[in-house]
Amino acid sequence: MVEVVLETVALTMRFGGVVAADNVNFKLRARELRCLIGPNGAGKSTFFKCVAGLQTPTEGQVFMRGTETTGWMPHQIASMGVGIKTQTPNVMDELSVFENIWLAARRFHPVAEANRKAQEMVERLALGPIARSTLGRLAHGERQRVELGLVAVGDPWLVLLDEPAAGMSAEDVERMTGIIHELNRTAAIVIVEHDMQFIRSIAKTVTVFHQGAVLMEDHVDRVMSDATVRNVYLGKKA
Repeated sequence: MVEVVLETVALTMRFGGVVAADNVNFKLRARELRCLIGPNGAGKSTFFKCVAGLQTPTEGQVFMRGTETTGWMPHQIASMGVGIKTQTPNVMDELSVFENIWLAARRFHPVAEANRKAQEMVERLALGPIARSTLGRLAHGERQRVELGLVAVGDPWLVLLDEPAAGMSAEDVERMTGIIHELNRTAAIVIVEHDMQFIRSIAKTVTVFHQGAVLMEDHVDRVMSDATVRNVYLGKKA
């Protein structure tokens, strides 16, 4: 049996009378890549935030490699070897690209190793021409690549990505797809995403959220062709 690295049990999140995540049972195995999709308000982002430590679920539990992490803060989860990229950038705009990546590497490695890891990441992400540029002056797609580098440089065994392709050019998305596939060789990955073309290019298994609950979980091709899924979410985009 392949190790289950992420599991939620009856995870529920209420905001007053609104149930944003409804009794979600979810399992992710080692080196599995899973995309979470669904219409706006379906619950996928709330579920992601509960797993990543950005919100504490009202009920239910979150486990990572068998350790309960329900209610943990993001930095506590990250210290386990989990890479988290949210929609809100966790970067230092006044520092250079290289300095940002080096600081991320330094959290896990001694100075010499951090230097090597940061340089390798700059090369992998084709960031050499802008490595010394101040991060705050970069274009959106460049910033997205740097943020992925901050996640990858720690050699995580689990990666949580919230809309990594948002606002990126086709070239940037293609480059990011390659890096995510490379990460997936050693890490399990959960991706919340709206870009259906990107999902098709990267996903095997997709979990569809609807009204806070899991509507369907299957191979991407079967999900895309399912009449119920098309009606509630995909529509003409499929």
